[in-house]
Amino acid sequence: MSSLFAGVARKHADLLYFLFRVLTGFMFMSHGLQKLGMLNGTFKVEGFIGVVGVCELIGGLAILLGIWTRLAALLGAILLLGAYIKVHAAGGLLPIMNKGELALLYVAVFAILFVHGSGKWGVEKDVLKREQF
Repeated sequence: MSSLFAGVARKHADLLYFLFRVLTGFMFMSHGLQKLGMLNGTFKVEGFIGVVGVCELIGGLAILLGIWTRLAALLGAILLLGAYIKVHAAGGLLPIMNKGELALLYVAVFAILFVHGSGKWGVEKDVLKREQF
């Protein structure tokens, strides 16, 4: 016998995954907007942090819309693993100590997106009738 929660989760799995993908894309895109100064009106692409901001903005938008979701998730995971190693790992063994927990959480989220792709609702599936990546 299935639990009440499992039944509800199965019934609404497509909608819940859609919300998960859109929220993840929006949040990742927001990090890019912040790095590019677009949230305070001082847009600039300077140095490595500017490149990272552009990657987060484009990758987040792709995930939000469901365009090349698996590719964006794979590249996002690589970017965040690199950020964790380069910026956070030297600050201590545990992510909570080195302030890298968000980077690692994104890696886990991107792994789920990589496995499931855009899901039932995505622009790529609507336009091309299949996922390219």
